[in-house]
Amino acid sequence: MAAAAAAAEEHTVPLLKKQYYENCPGCKVDEQKELKRGLPIREFLSIWTVVLCTVLPISSLFPYLYFMIRDFNIAEKEEDIGYYAGYVGSSFMFGRALTSVFWGLVADRYGRKPLILLGTSSVVIFNTIFGLSVNFWMAVITRFLLGCLNGLLGPIKAYASEMFRAEHQALGLSTISTAWGIGLIIGPALGGFLAQPAEKYPTVVSKDSLFGRFPYLLPSLAISVFAVGVTIASFWLPETLHNHKENRAACDDSYDALETASGEEKKQPANLLRNWPLMSSIMVYCIFSLHDMAYAEIFSLWAVSPRKLGGLGYSTQNVGEVLAVSGFGLLVFQLALYPYAERLLGPVMVCRIAGVLSIPLLASYPFLSKLSGFSLIVLLNCASVLKNLLSVSIVTGLFMLQNNAVEQHQRGAANGIAMTAMSLFKAAGPAGGGSLDD
Repeated sequence: MAAAAAAAEEHTVPLLKKQYYENCPGCKVDEQKELKRGLPIREFLSIWTVVLCTVLPISSLFPYLYFMIRDFNIAEKEEDIGYYAGYVGSSFMFGRALTSVFWGLVADRYGRKPLILLGTSSVVIFNTIFGLSVNFWMAVITRFLLGCLNGLLGPIKAYASEMFRAEHQALGLSTISTAWGIGLIIGPALGGFLAQPAEKYPTVVSKDSLFGRFPYLLPSLAISVFAVGVTIASFWLPETLHNHKENRAACDDSYDALETASGEEKKQPANLLRNWPLMSSIMVYCIFSLHDMAYAEIFSLWAVSPRKLGGLGYSTQNVGEVLAVSGFGLLVFQLALYPYAERLLGPVMVCRIAGVLSIPLLASYPFLSKLSGFSLIVLLNCASVLKNLLSVSIVTGLFMLQNNAVEQHQRGAANGIAMTAMSLFKAAGPAGGGSLDD
């Protein structure tokens, strides 16, 4: 009898899986993963562009935010500009913190793809409006609304963990952190090169033109145009969520009968808040996010601040050049070196080493303002490249730990919790960093 039951179970389970596969896009993705043994370049590029689309609006304003607040004439003293700049920067994260869990639950119920399309579409609309801001409160409100509707970073992490085979998962999740890190570099570079075009390129852009009257529209519009392309391309993304709507009752009855025959009880959904591996990785992620966001804003504000206030006296174009160099170094490291480091040491050890090395590196920054000329350029670029390499290594390891701590049907919610907590900490980062930079 036991042998017969085992034989029946052996034949019944594949039959149920086949029935699920025929009506489920997520099962089709699973089959394609098994058939495709090579490196999935197209999937990497798809995820890379979606993440880049969502991170560019976060970081692109930092090089020109100082000048934007100055033009709003809301700060009574020059030293107060950083204070107001912090609130513009944190409004996006505050909005995202309010809605991330909700979008995670929506992604677990309706799929990852709808959230990706909503997030990229919100960039098109609200990032363009932000470039047209004429006062402080318009800038704050548009950034807040963009954060509320741009809830795709949590679902895209779940999407990446489901899209790739096990041997490519480290590289797949590192694609997110690579795109995030490069976005934190390309965004400020775009902002630095394209903001105030009438002042930088007077022979091309006149002060009476649209970009002359709205000096911060061009970088926002460039990102929005990119987001339009990403939104259109995302319509062809496959759905990875297993959502077996057809024959659900029949399939559930079959599984219940099978579980009864084998003496197993149906598992109840685990409480995510009691999942210690998940919650501990989220705690570390939040603390590091606070530090990373504060660094992203302080670096740009510090670089463009006058020498008399302890800054470097850089122009936005100079800041863009430093960040462009960092972006190239980050791309090479993440694609060529990080997967080997992760396989050799594991994600936990990589996070620990990168965190320890970040401490003396950040402590060296105040001394850079004492330098000038070629030595300043070389050491500043080296410090910026190394800082970004360490940051992305930590983020990638934490992404892997979070997504491996839960099952697929809870990944959207788990990443939503992570995004809510992280966004609250990141909202404090720009506000606190801007105040400290004063």
